[in-house]
Amino acid sequence: MTQSAAEAIHVQDERSLPRRVLDAVGAQNLSLLMALAAVVTIIGVQDANFFSPSNMLAIGTAVAIAGLLAAVQTVVVILGALDISVGSMTGFASVICAMVFTATGSASLGVVAALGIGLFCGLINGATIVYGRVNPVIATLATLATFKGLAQLVSGGRAQGYTGGDDFFIFLARGSIAAIPTLIWVLVLIGAGLHVLLKYTDVGRNIYAVGGNDVAARLAGIAINKYVIGAYALSGAIAAIAGVLLTARTGSGQPVSGSEGLELESITAAALGGCDLRGGKGAIPSTLLAILLLGVLSNGMTVLGVNPFWQNVAKGALLAIAVIIQQKRSGERAVGLPR
Repeated sequence: MTQSAAEAIHVQDERSLPRRVLDAVGAQNLSLLMALAAVVTIIGVQDANFFSPSNMLAIGTAVAIAGLLAAVQTVVVILGALDISVGSMTGFASVICAMVFTATGSASLGVVAALGIGLFCGLINGATIVYGRVNPVIATLATLATFKGLAQLVSGGRAQGYTGGDDFFIFLARGSIAAIPTLIWVLVLIGAGLHVLLKYTDVGRNIYAVGGNDVAARLAGIAINKYVIGAYALSGAIAAIAGVLLTARTGSGQPVSGSEGLELESITAAALGGCDLRGGKGAIPSTLLAILLLGVLSNGMTVLGVNPFWQNVAKGALLAIAVIIQQKRSGERAVGLPR
């Protein structure tokens, strides 16, 4: 090999290093990290206490429930669907958990009951979509109202029970492992499990295949209906876990308060994380980065004394921006407008 050829290979290797780093991190994750760094810097300059360890852990704890829903929403979106009912399922499970605990004195029975109701609600969603042949958005919009109404009916529209004296619920709400709050551990473990499911199993590969091209997936022998029902059952189960965490944090079953708006937050995080709302694209780590960005933004606005109503404005604007960016990247013609 001549010296010039060796130099050319060396230059090529040097040039490929940034590309290798970008491929390892991912362009979407890099964008989110840059946005997160910018938001943290801006807020930190305004208030030095923002960087305190207690505030950092508070942010992680605050986003844990929404993070769970955003993670499972990612699975549903990759499949090519959407679950707008996750917030109302969380509230319903929270009420059931608290009521069963109050009636029996058993935290375990309360958790099992919540998981059962969440799984049942998820199966209702999946069956409605598959066997009723209803669009996922319309189906889960209907069940959003249904599950919220059921939660209000069984609870009389009021917070139910008191779990603040139980060791298990106290551990969930205020406990920690290795100085990391339990709520954060729950989010990390479930997020890691969903990431492994999507990236390293045949089930995950089939979910991407169904979302990418359902016709090709059906011709390849993938049982699409089973995957749709399974994804919504998983969504219901994780929404129930979120409901248990909500019960632990608030000390009672909450039919609406605490769960209202979680569906918007989960969809916003999935879209910001790079999920294609048409299906076939997305990743759990990116969604968790996005929910962290939303949490930092909300915390920063609170720290800086910004009217809390602006937080919903910001989340809605971020969702719109994320969808617009997706549309631009896809190269498709905007609806109703010429090129």
